[in-house]
Amino acid sequence: MSILQPPKTYLWVWFTWLVIFYVTWACLVLLGDRVSDVITHWPMALAMALGSYAAGSTPMGGGTVGFPVLVLLFDMPASLGRDFSFAVQSIGMTSASIFILARRQPLAVSVLQGAVCGAIVGTPLGIFFIAPLIPELWIKVCFSIIWAGFGLLHLYRINEIASNTGIIDFSEKWDFRLGLLLGFIASLTVVSVTGVGIDMIIYAALVLLCRADLKIAIPTSVVIMAFNSVYGVLIKSATTGFQAGTYENWLAAAPVVALGAPLGVLIVGLVGRKPTLLFVAVLCVGQYIWTCVNERHLLGVSGILITLLFVGGLLYVFERLRVLGNILSINKTADIEASAHHITSLGIPDVEPHLHSGEETHKSLKN
Repeated sequence: MSILQPPKTYLWVWFTWLVIFYVTWACLVLLGDRVSDVITHWPMALAMALGSYAAGSTPMGGGTVGFPVLVLLFDMPASLGRDFSFAVQSIGMTSASIFILARRQPLAVSVLQGAVCGAIVGTPLGIFFIAPLIPELWIKVCFSIIWAGFGLLHLYRINEIASNTGIIDFSEKWDFRLGLLLGFIASLTVVSVTGVGIDMIIYAALVLLCRADLKIAIPTSVVIMAFNSVYGVLIKSATTGFQAGTYENWLAAAPVVALGAPLGVLIVGLVGRKPTLLFVAVLCVGQYIWTCVNERHLLGVSGILITLLFVGGLLYVFERLRVLGNILSINKTADIEASAHHITSLGIPDVEPHLHSGEETHKSLKN
């Protein structure tokens, strides 16, 4: 009997990252005389304790909490919420990604590589040419619509999404092109406007099109959002800069998310992903309702109806992806069965057709 050995982990890399980060943060606070800023913005740190857990355990980044807290609860400009999402996720999602890679968790590598390439092109184009055209009000509205759509998707499709096992094994070229297209579109539009979103779009494609296990889809979404956040921060630092108040809120929240997001990755493996996804889904729908109520005097009845129309359109797109995923899954299974039958007809023992399981996916990535 052969026993599958657990993959070798490299958690020392993550611990090294934590030491480097906390030393750097302490120097910024103490040498820069920023202790008062950290104390003043403690509510943001408290809010991001929840946001960082969501960032590490769901496909919805820390901006899912950070953006509405700043914009809806603290009544800050939506552009500040966007810039803060970029900044705080550059620490939280990066920390979670290092933790994921150090633990050698399975990822949809080809989709991830394609999404990175798409984001490299789409992010600066969106920051320079799309984001400046969107008024403050509609930054809020765009955020609320997209997150409401993802929340509703999970509220009525959670059982199906959570039941996925492994991932459908399409060709690497197909996976790369899918990631490339979605990464470009998401970074050009959603990410440049709200500071978040590419993780959720890649996640949706993985669970609806590729029938990916949550243990594969969520870590993949975390890693791509980490890259896009760091990349966005570098671009904005070198060009447009950040809204006033971003740095102070970041100083307060960064030490929390650096540890909170990886803990989200760890804890969700113990309590399960379904309860966490449902909880965050309710938050996503709640912030949409909150936005419509708070901005009803500016949106009016017609504006609120338009937002509902867009939410419905987003849900329609998700359902079309799901239908296409069913078709692709059936076709792929038929191809495997036909190939197995052909081999059997040549006198070679039959091979049971199957989709890659999470364990097999991990071994293939290792090799």
